[in-house]
Parts: sequence; structure tokens; C-alpha cells
Amino acid sequence: MNKNKAERNEIEQNKTVQDKKEQNKKHSVRLIGLDYKKTNIRAGLIAFAVMLGFCLYGGVNVPVAVAAGLIYFGIKNLRITLPEKANPLWAALEIFLSAIMTEHMVQYLLLDAELREKISVNHTRWNVLCCMVFYFALLVITAKPKIACMIGHIFLLSLAGINYFVYQFRGNEFSFGDLKAASTGLSVAANYKFVLEDRAVYVILFSMIYVAFIRKLNFEFKKKWMLRISAFAAALVMGIYVGIAAEDTVMESWEQKGTYRNGYILNFVLSIRDSFVAEPDGYSKDVVEEISKEYPALENKDSEDDPTIIVIMNESFADLSVISHYGFETTEEVTPFFDSMDTNVIKGYALSSVFGAKTPDSEWEFLTGNSMAFLPSGSVPYQQYMSKKPYSLVSTLKERGYSCISMHPYYASGWSRSKVYPLLGFDESLFIDDFDQTNIMREYITDQELYNKIIDQYEAKTSDEKLFILGVTMQNHGGYTDYYDNFQNTINLKNHYFSDVNQYLSLIHESDKALENLITYFENVDDKVEIVFFGDHQPSLNNNFYLSMNGKGLSGLTLDELQELFTVPFFVWTNYDSESKDVELTSLNYLSTMTLQQAGIELPAYNQFLADLQEEIPAMNSRAFYSKSQDEFLHYSEAQGEDADLLNQYNILQYNNMFEKEKDKDKNLFPYYETPD
Repeated sequence: MNKNKAERNEIEQNKTVQDKKEQNKKHSVRLIGLDYKKTNIRAGLIAFAVMLGFCLYGGVNVPVAVAAGLIYFGIKNLRITLPEKANPLWAALEIFLSAIMTEHMVQYLLLDAELREKISVNHTRWNVLCCMVFYFALLVITAKPKIACMIGHIFLLSLAGINYFVYQFRGNEFSFGDLKAASTGLSVAANYKFVLEDRAVYVILFSMIYVAFIRKLNFEFKKKWMLRISAFAAALVMGIYVGIAAEDTVMESWEQKGTYRNGYILNFVLSIRDSFVAEPDGYSKDVVEEISKEYPALENKDSEDDPTIIVIMNESFADLSVISHYGFETTEEVTPFFDSMDTNVIKGYALSSVFGAKTPDSEWEFLTGNSMAFLPSGSVPYQQYMSKKPYSLVSTLKERGYSCISMHPYYASGWSRSKVYPLLGFDESLFIDDFDQTNIMREYITDQELYNKIIDQYEAKTSDEKLFILGVTMQNHGGYTDYYDNFQNTINLKNHYFSDVNQYLSLIHESDKALENLITYFENVDDKVEIVFFGDHQPSLNNNFYLSMNGKGLSGLTLDELQELFTVPFFVWTNYDSESKDVELTSLNYLSTMTLQQAGIELPAYNQFLADLQEEIPAMNSRAFYSKSQDEFLHYSEAQGEDADLLNQYNILQYNNMFEKEKDKDKNLFPYYETPD
């Protein structure tokens, strides 16, 4: 009996000793070890091949690829074990360090060393916190720190990668407002050359190593609900802090200012914040009514003497001499016909609100008389604010008995035009399938083909029909770096060689020839015709070209120098006797008012307001306005006195026009005229 009891005690003692040994073994296990598996070896070799490919494509030295591949291979075969009791600490540390790394990699990808140094410590901190908010939000969903960090890093770096390529061909940053324009951007992306610089290759290599390392960290939490609550609280607190701290920080979208002033992640967050349009200061329906009383509606009588009105918004049509501080010489005159126009023509320069892209913003400003100055940076009204029928030049002319036709020799889906044009009131819209697609220059339908279609529409109208045509060209669309069998350069710069600039100038030269044909045709018709012509924006060209023109390139520009990049030529011509004058500078939001005035059509109330505004503020765009009283460009925050009052009135009226419910819109200022069926 005693013997059996002694044996049981010995067995229990041995078991206790064994348990202690196992426990000690568990606690003494190596934190880091190697774990060679066939799958890990295979993955490492594949990753090495991918890294080598990226390096060779990006022109990075092969030793860099070898080193990255070896590091990746080593990590794939690494085993990391950390004490489970400290899992909350490990998870928090993983997210914190990952956020720091992601922020620095984003900035490294997008900026050179000189520009990276410009971002302040505070803005760097806010960018890291933005990353952490995103990671914690993902942790609420996944309850797995490594999954949250991997998804978060890949997403944010992909966002920066999109901006990396967008900046290459557009010259400004990718913002939240661009997401609605993604389909249009993709439709023309094939015409641009995408290049991976060394920095981009390094970021890709390091990200692959980072993801491989993160996958080795496994922090399991038994109380996942507690993890989710903690992550949500952390994200909320950090988000509120950043929101308050960055309340007065202005979102930037010009060149790379958003990235080196705010940090790209924060700047993108600010673009989300700014996508919501708030009421202007002092806004009320009573204030709108008070302004409206100053501009009584005129009797908009139908007149048989009204001219045919043709508006041409020419893609990227610009006079590059306006940005040249050192002279601008070419082998031939670029636009000899345009330059020679001096009879029955109002002619000059206008400010556009966009540079290098976002054509529909210029189109919208012209047609509606509204300004991008009062909308969030990066927004596209056609895609964001056009759910209702807007008052516009189209609705005004329809009430006067015009048939209204729009033409754009590209896809109907671009910038949502197939939805927008009917809302604006166009009776008919012609897109790429309505044109002769054998008349191609590079890869786009020519200006001449568009003008031929305009002439066809004019000749098809009845003798008593009044016609308004909007034509938006495509011939000169960027990029300008590829070579084409069907197009040869005819214009070149003197003293400089930039292949993209030479191609662009040669395209504009062809536009000038087509314009001469259009004007010549309408000079010889018996009916009264008015033709309005303007460029939508300047092209985005080689940065070294801008450096040769202004000595600075696209960085460090004064406000005056910046506005030079937003200046485009325009004219309002008639084939009958009319006032001729040169306009030193105006802006696209005033051109529809000038169109009505030159056509002899009485101005509706809103256009009367715009005509008065133009007297005091002759030019304005999304960047700044020209103050007649101060005789200089000013930021909107610097407006004072009568300038500030007029701009605020403009903002109030535009808000009523765009964002009020139909019943609350001022019917005197913003009637929408329907043509009876």
C-alpha cells in the first residue's frame, strides 16, 4: 500500500518537474530563429527575381537588387516569437513604427531630398497620426495588427503611387475630388509615358521587405472585442486631435506644395474635408433677395436678329510666350492667323482655374458664369455638383428660342458629359461615334473634323432656326512625348530642344490652320454669326522647359508668376460689324456674359451682376483675383473693402444657384427655362 502511494507521489513529482521543464523551455525559447522550409525558399527566390526585375527596369544597380533579395530571403526564413503577455504593447508598437515608416516612404517616393526638408515637424507628426488613425480603423475591422498594418501600408503607398504618376503628366497632385474622374483619367492614360525613377524602385523593394517582416509577427488576442474597442478609441482620439490641430491648414493641389507643405497623407485628408461645401459667411435667402433686387429681370424677347452662336473650347490651346521672361522664339510663327485677327473681334487673355488637366472645370465656368474660387480645390463640378438642372448660358439661349447642340469628339462618358449636357439643356450631343474617325492627328480626332461637323449642323438648320453650338476639341490633348507615323513636327523652339514642346507647338499650329478655315467659311455666309474661342488650360510640359522660360520651373513662383501658368488666349468674333478691342486680362467665368453682350442680347439678372463684378474685379480663378483698386493679384483671404464685399456676394449667389433646393433658389437670378415639347 505504502509502496503504491510512494510510486504515485514519484510519478506526480516527475510530472511536476516535467511541466516545469516544459514551462521553462517555453519561456526560454529563442525570440528569433531560422525556419528553413521549401515554401519559404521558393517565395524568397520568386521575390528575388521580382526585385531584380524592378531594379533593372528602374535603372537601379544590380547589387541593390541582390542585397534586397537576400534580406527578403532571410526574413522569409525567419521565426519570431515574442512573449504573449506583452501582446498589447507589441501591437501598439507595431502600428506606431509602421505609421512612421509609411509616412516617410510616402514622402520619399514623392519628393526629392531638398523638398522633403521643407515639411515641418508638426506636419510630419500629423501625417504619422493620420496613418495611425487608418491603421487603428483597420484593426477595428480585422482584429489582427499585422493584417491592419499590411493593408494600411499597401493602400497608402498605392495612393501615393497614383499621385506619383498623376503628377508626372498633370503637374499637380491627386486629391479626393479626382476619384470621381478616375474613368476619364484612365481613358487618356495610355497616351502618357510612365517612368519609375530610382526612388520609386527603392520604395517598392523596401515595401516588399516590410510586408515580409510584418507577416512574421503574430499577436493573437483572446478578447477581440476589447481590442476593437481600444482601437476605435485610439482612432477617434487621434482623428479629433488632427482635425483640431489642422483646422486652419489649407489643402494645396498646385505642383507638389501639398506634399512638401502639408505632407501627402494629410493633404489628401484635407481634400476629403474640403469636398463638402459649406454656406458662405452671411448667407441667407434674405441676403440673396436683397442682392437680386438690384438686378431686375429684363424682358428676354425673342428676336429674329439674334446671331448663330458658336463656342469653341480648344484643348490645351495656349500662348506659351506669356510664361517666358527671357524671350520665346520658334522656327515659324505658331498661330499666324489667330494673331492677325483684328476686325470685329474682342480679343485677349483670360484666367483659367486649371493647369494641365480638368478641362470640364473651364467648360463649367464658361457656361454657368460661376467660379471655381468658391469650390474645394481639386473638385470637378460636372461630376460632383450637377445632380440638378443649373442656370447657364444654355438655359438662357433656350428661352430665347435657340436650338442648342454640344459636340465633343471623344467618349460620351468622359467627365460625365453624357449626363451633364442634358441637364444643362442641350437638345442634342455629338460624341466620338458621330465623327469621321479617319480624320485623326496622333490618336485624336482633328480640330478640322470638329469644325466640319459644326458647318454641317449650320447648313442643316432651317432658315428661321436659331442655333447655339458648343464644340470641345481633343486634337491637342497631352501627352506630347510619343512619336506618330501620322504626325510630324513643323514648329521647333530656337535655342532650346524639348521634344514635347516642339510637338505641342506643332499641334497648335495645326489648330490655327483649322481655325482659319472655320472663320473663312463664316465670313462668307449671309446670316449673322458670332464665334467665341478660348483655350481650356495650358499644357503640362517638361519642367526644364519652364525653368528655361522663367528661371524657376514650377517651384517657388510668386503669385503673378503662378497666374501666368493659368493664362489662356480667347476671342469673341462676329461676321458683322461689332466693337473691336483688346482685353489685357479677364477670366473664363465672364466670357459667357461677354458672349451675350457681343450678340446684342439683353443680359439676364445674374449676368448683369457678373458684368458689374467684372468692372471691379476684372479677372479671377481658383488661385487668386486681380484687384482693380489695389492693382495686383491677391489671395482671396487678402480681399478687403469693396473687393471683399463683392466676392462674398458672388459666393452667396453661387451657393444659392448650386446648392439650394429648387424652391429656395432665387427665380429672378436663376430661372431655368424649359423649351415646350
